[in-house]
Amino acid sequence: MDVIEIIRAKRDGGTLTPEQIDWVIGAYTRGEIAEEQMAALAMAIFLQGMDRSEVSRWTEAMLDSGERLDFSDLARPTTDKHSTGGVGDKITLPLTPTVAACGAAVPQLSGRGLGHTGGTLDKLEAIPGWKASLSTEEMRRVLTTTGGVICAAGSGLAPADRRLYALRDVTGTVESIPLISASIMSKKLAEGTGSLVLDVKVGSGAFMKDLASARELARTMVDIGNDHGVRTVALLTDMESPLGRQVGNALEVAEAVEVLSGGGPADVVELTVALAREMLLAAGLTPGEGGTRDPAEALRDGSALASWKELVREQGGDPDAPLPVAAERRVVLAPTGGVVTRLDAYQVGLAAWRLGAGRARKEDAVSFGAGVTLHAKPGEEVKAGEPLFTLHTDEPERFDRAAEALEGAFDIGAGDEWKPSPLVIDRIA
Repeated sequence: MDVIEIIRAKRDGGTLTPEQIDWVIGAYTRGEIAEEQMAALAMAIFLQGMDRSEVSRWTEAMLDSGERLDFSDLARPTTDKHSTGGVGDKITLPLTPTVAACGAAVPQLSGRGLGHTGGTLDKLEAIPGWKASLSTEEMRRVLTTTGGVICAAGSGLAPADRRLYALRDVTGTVESIPLISASIMSKKLAEGTGSLVLDVKVGSGAFMKDLASARELARTMVDIGNDHGVRTVALLTDMESPLGRQVGNALEVAEAVEVLSGGGPADVVELTVALAREMLLAAGLTPGEGGTRDPAEALRDGSALASWKELVREQGGDPDAPLPVAAERRVVLAPTGGVVTRLDAYQVGLAAWRLGAGRARKEDAVSFGAGVTLHAKPGEEVKAGEPLFTLHTDEPERFDRAAEALEGAFDIGAGDEWKPSPLVIDRIA
């Protein structure tokens, strides 16, 4: 095989053969293809795209670059969820124990935050003692004991993706839908789940800003999953405004526990229940029938909370320990009265990041207590001079820049200026 020939073929709009794809991914993983050559191929794919067969084979080749987990021998059917990332998106925290409480097993491999979107592992590490890195044997033990596990992906899973993602990040090719889809799905398929539900975010705080792009990404990933024998469904969900009222690591853990205790913000509860029902159906279980508890019932009756506490303990954490609290707070007051008609998710996420809740580089540390509390969300009334946001940080010099991010983040107007929009926009199967 000749890598230059493969680059030219894709540059000129051709379709790569299965043999070309297998060779180029294998050779790149082994270090036999130069970074600049792979960068050229990534840009050619970014510009020319890939058809379904190419994306499916590209995903398969990245899967074959490493190990694959297998949990098919568990007594429970396996199912998982992947979110494309948003602001205040703590859904994995209440979702995993809820689905486990309803009878499925959830092998959830999660990541860390970068930029304005938070990472599940960063949130959970706010719990004293909780451990993100587990061996395959430890994963299996926790899954068998609790029905759910949330941990970091091992270095042996899809190593080709790890190299290629770093390259895309510095060559302006991150936004390629075929490459995004193959990246996400190679890691999810490698974890050995029997079914998968995708939460594809749309809007200001999401990677995909418009519905057409989000729908294309969802359709591509659903096709990849089904092509590989994993029943896959996607929900398109709104990310114009943050989910819930807390944005930041420990703040979001506390809010997730509220949901697991039968309370919490309505949007977080709604999305948790919607995704949990989809996960159970994908795993072959019907909520509310045949002994399968409905997720809404599991949140009400305490079984989801009990599952959460067991999961946290099995990974070394203390579910009853106090969570970290930021040393300093500043309240931002509403400049006028009326109804909140807009609250921009991206700008709220940016404010939380500037307070220390996120990181600019993968090696940066995060502040567990930092973040933003939202006192009024779209559709809710606020009076002039009442709290609109509370900012939390350990470093008070961060307040001013965080407050700057929030200056244009909201609109307050008359009640008839706000029209509710659905949280779940579409379903793709």
